[in-house]
Amino acid sequence: MERAIRNFLSQESAGGILLMVAVALAMILANSPLADLYQGFLSTGVQLRVGELDINKPLLLWINDGLMALFFLLIGLEVKRELLEGALSSVAKASLPTFAAIGGMVFPALFYLAFNYSNPETQVGWAIPAATDIAFALGIMALLGNRVPVALKVFLLALAIIDDLGVIVIIALFYSTDLSMTSLIIAAVSIVLMVALNRKGVTSITPYALVGFMLWVAVLKSGVHATLAGVIIAFCIPLRAKDGTSPSGHLEHQLHPWSTFLILPVFAFANAGLSLTNMSFESFAEPITLGIIMGLMLGKPIGVFLFSYVAVKLKLAELPPGIGWRHITPVAVMCGIGFTMSVFISSLAFEHSPAEYGDYARLGILTGSLFAALIGYFWLAKVLPNSGGSHETN
Repeated sequence: MERAIRNFLSQESAGGILLMVAVALAMILANSPLADLYQGFLSTGVQLRVGELDINKPLLLWINDGLMALFFLLIGLEVKRELLEGALSSVAKASLPTFAAIGGMVFPALFYLAFNYSNPETQVGWAIPAATDIAFALGIMALLGNRVPVALKVFLLALAIIDDLGVIVIIALFYSTDLSMTSLIIAAVSIVLMVALNRKGVTSITPYALVGFMLWVAVLKSGVHATLAGVIIAFCIPLRAKDGTSPSGHLEHQLHPWSTFLILPVFAFANAGLSLTNMSFESFAEPITLGIIMGLMLGKPIGVFLFSYVAVKLKLAELPPGIGWRHITPVAVMCGIGFTMSVFISSLAFEHSPAEYGDYARLGILTGSLFAALIGYFWLAKVLPNSGGSHETN
């Protein structure tokens, strides 16, 4: 079990570093003479047509609706595994990261709304700072090597998984519009078919993939965001077969490298290209920008730490062995690294808003995440011993 966790963490850490490279490359291209080529590439139309079925979207939306559905499939597989067999499989294990994740979603939203209370058009972005980017956060933590206790990494991993689950619920409830009943019925039939496959003990991934594609198309056309199809598919794939093998575990293992080294970097490259041409220092004072920066830099750590502290003091949760508040605090700051999911939510929140709203959101996400990464890294480096070994609780 410990070996599996270490392998998972090392892969996520490498992904965080690759994400940083993709963000840097996108920013360079968006602010260079190649900016038009970069934007034109993302605007390239891609059409899939079979009979009456016609899906015609720019490349950017294929990435956000298609590739990210595979990412959400992976998240769903991880959540299911952790809920049934892993770090969230018991009340004792799940209590602390659950309380921490809840606080880490509530407080950033409150901070954002505090800066946008007077504008209904920008209030829709309240969920943007509520997400934690697990790949980035673990990538930053990986820079400290074996000085970081495994228990602290597992705490961050469990917190981020619960955070992802919360974001999935938020997207389903608050960022779905213009629902199509016909498409929803087809989606419901697809879900019933996959549940039936599960109940019949079907362990081959192929039938789930075929019905899952039908589900993805139906959800895409329904008005509910298409990425949620990935989560539903994940929950329908059996965790354990009768012979003890794990169909969902096998698929998760196959998807991880693709997600880490292709899907997330491509998403980052496509969405992080913020042009600074029309930006100024005044842009940082915009309610959207300021709300996101404060939500990530202050709301996240305050919420994560406060809810964790209260839960422990009320004996609703326990600190992991060898981990103290001096460790939890910088990790709470690192939770303010919200890049991937924050950018994704901002693309939904401001999809039909003026273009500058999306630019202000990305400026806030990049700035807040950068400061959270730097402060969290140096703070954690200060409280950890200079080499791997024992870690006292304080």
